[in-house]
Amino acid sequence: MPIIYLVIPCYNEEKVLPETAKRLTKKLASMRSAGLADEKSRILFVDDGSRDSTWSLIEQFSKGSSCICGIKLAHNRGHQNALLAGLMTARKYADCIISMDADLQDDVEVLDEFVKKYLDGCDIVYGVRNKRDTDTAFKRKTALAFYRLMEKLGVETVYNHADYRLMSRRALDALSSYHEVNLFLRGLVPLIGFRSGCVYYDRHERFAGESKYPLKKMISFAIDGITSFSVKPLGLIFLLGSVISFVSLVGVIWSAIAHCAGGSAAWIIGVWSIWLLGGLLMLCLGVVGVYVGKIYAETKARPRYLIEKTVTPPSGK
Repeated sequence: MPIIYLVIPCYNEEKVLPETAKRLTKKLASMRSAGLADEKSRILFVDDGSRDSTWSLIEQFSKGSSCICGIKLAHNRGHQNALLAGLMTARKYADCIISMDADLQDDVEVLDEFVKKYLDGCDIVYGVRNKRDTDTAFKRKTALAFYRLMEKLGVETVYNHADYRLMSRRALDALSSYHEVNLFLRGLVPLIGFRSGCVYYDRHERFAGESKYPLKKMISFAIDGITSFSVKPLGLIFLLGSVISFVSLVGVIWSAIAHCAGGSAAWIIGVWSIWLLGGLLMLCLGVVGVYVGKIYAETKARPRYLIEKTVTPPSGK
């Protein structure tokens, strides 16, 4: 039987955490009874610098259950870094690790299917949503647009997959060799290339609390994903510059002809052209700036996370 660790990143999840711990503890016990999980299997909560009582609850749960442990990051580092911290901590002790969010939107009842896929030889198993009925129409459309855009830009992703996935120790060892500071795990994991499979499930409504991904963060996350895996936006800037240069040349010739013919509105077109070119120039500089900023962050090579505290070490001591 494999040793399984469930890695749960948490940020201000005091409202949902008691129910999450209860359901996962019960599910892990049933997996042990079914011969799908070793007795050394654990639930690892990762507190991403929460400002509420999340860490206190994790400490409390670890005292009441031998299967719950936790790590606390010294500072809020974002969902992806918190998830990576959990993965890298648990890989020393587990045969495979399943990551999921703390809000109980991911269906815990399909955990058995993840393990069965792993036992069949898959190093990576993706949890894929059957549908997006729990999302608003706006979120469904923007999510579809994002996945299509990523595909057009040549980025390999799994449609309707977030961070509900199983990874074997071998896959996690491979992931540890990627040292990007700008993390986008949904794009990194498919690059590993080991045998993979999918488990399909219905996503639930959030059990309690508020979403940690409002529109602003979703846009930022999408931009990070695109600019971390594709340089095609820079190529599009070159193409845009070439087209504008050609159009501008045509406009100059047209303006000269109109002036010679006694036209009086050519200067208006010239003014609007300046505004248009100025706006496009600022847009292009902004795109280039995003890439330069990422290079700047990568060259500093600051640690992606620092662990401040641990409770019930994964070794079970």
